[in-house]
Amino acid sequence: MARRKRRLLVPDSRGALDQFKNKVMANEGYQVDSENPDHVKFEVADEVGVPLNRGYNGRLTSREAGKVGGKIGGSMVKELVRMAQEQMKK
Repeated sequence: MARRKRRLLVPDSRGALDQFKNKVMANEGYQVDSENPDHVKFEVADEVGVPLNRGYNGRLTSREAGKVGGKIGGSMVKELVRMAQEQMKK
């Protein structure tokens, strides 16, 4: 199966998304690196027991990859929902 690259609808938003991910994951208690925003995924992978390596990870199962991405993306979505609820209160 060919690897799919996910593209942002607004490519210039990459920096803002990385900052948001760093903020959310720092609030979750993870160490974040502003120079390398993807570093946190290795910390999450260690926590959930997924053997994530730098470079090729083609041997990971979908379940393992989902444990890492789900933890990060889920935390980001929860924060976005919380922010939207705050806006609706105003």
